[in-house]
Amino acid sequence: MAAARAGPAELGFVEAAPAWRLRREQFPSKVGGRPAWLGAAGLPRPEELACALCGRPLAFLLQLYAPLPDRADAFHRGLFVFCCRAPPCCAGLRVFRNQLPRKNDFYSYEPPSEDPPPETGESVCLQLKSGAHLCRVCGCLGPKTCSRCHKAHYCSKEHQTLDWRFGHKQACTQSDYLDRTIPDHGFLFPEFEIVIETEDEITPEVVEKENDSEIIGSMGEAPEEELDSMAKHESKEDKIFQKFKTKIALEPKQVLRYGRGIAPIWISGENIPQEKDIPYCPCGAKRTFEFQVMPQLLNHLKADRLGRSVDWGVLAVFTCAESCRLGIGYTEEFVWKQDITNTP
Repeated sequence: MAAARAGPAELGFVEAAPAWRLRREQFPSKVGGRPAWLGAAGLPRPEELACALCGRPLAFLLQLYAPLPDRADAFHRGLFVFCCRAPPCCAGLRVFRNQLPRKNDFYSYEPPSEDPPPETGESVCLQLKSGAHLCRVCGCLGPKTCSRCHKAHYCSKEHQTLDWRFGHKQACTQSDYLDRTIPDHGFLFPEFEIVIETEDEITPEVVEKENDSEIIGSMGEAPEEELDSMAKHESKEDKIFQKFKTKIALEPKQVLRYGRGIAPIWISGENIPQEKDIPYCPCGAKRTFEFQVMPQLLNHLKADRLGRSVDWGVLAVFTCAESCRLGIGYTEEFVWKQDITNTP
């Protein structure tokens, strides 16, 4: 990992937004719904978007528009996070990066308009300008087609079966209906815009000091060695968790913290990655911390309706320190999941 730099983080908050603001032409940062893919070529393949643990298709969690101002080849840059929401697994995670220069084959050279388009319907685009078809269920690359109508595209057999149950069986030969209607399959997370604000540079410092003698005095007649061990463990956990709580106290609704090269804030002293735990990019460069997803986002996902829920304490995303450009496609980066641990 590259050395962490000092500086305030940028904080992400979720807000409701009209559908047109969340489409790919607006370069959105957003949670849920279908991915608003950056560019239209080299999308991750279905096997790259399958859970490494259970093999089921991953669900799109969020994307972050994160250009690098000093890099002409990263004038547009997006990071896309996917997670498994198939019970009883709900554990797989993957993150992908794509970047483009300002002059490219997919977008206007000029920034997008901030005014709503004349037609603000809820239409879902399932074919990109490159000709790539997207899955009707999840919005990821859909190389499979319905063998009967050859018009409905899917990423996997699982999603083809799901769409068949949700009405494609009846609508398969009705081309107009197929073009106009995409049912709610219950697979996508609720969709929100991520609005970014810079964290105040002056944050009141709260110092919590543990008094080991008080801890030991309250524990009765337990063996002294055991008490010492428990006190040290609790003290470390408490300090890390207290630092986490203090850092987010002024903006408790934050769902994301962004800061390329800064240090993440951990929610627990357990399962903090060491340098050896963060793999190098295939280009040979180290990876550096770029952003973390906070547990507050779970409140907006309504994931419990599928049974066992997705869950995390912190999701920390590490990206190539050189932000290498391997073609015009998507490069997989690295995400570290830290759970909330229950200490004695």
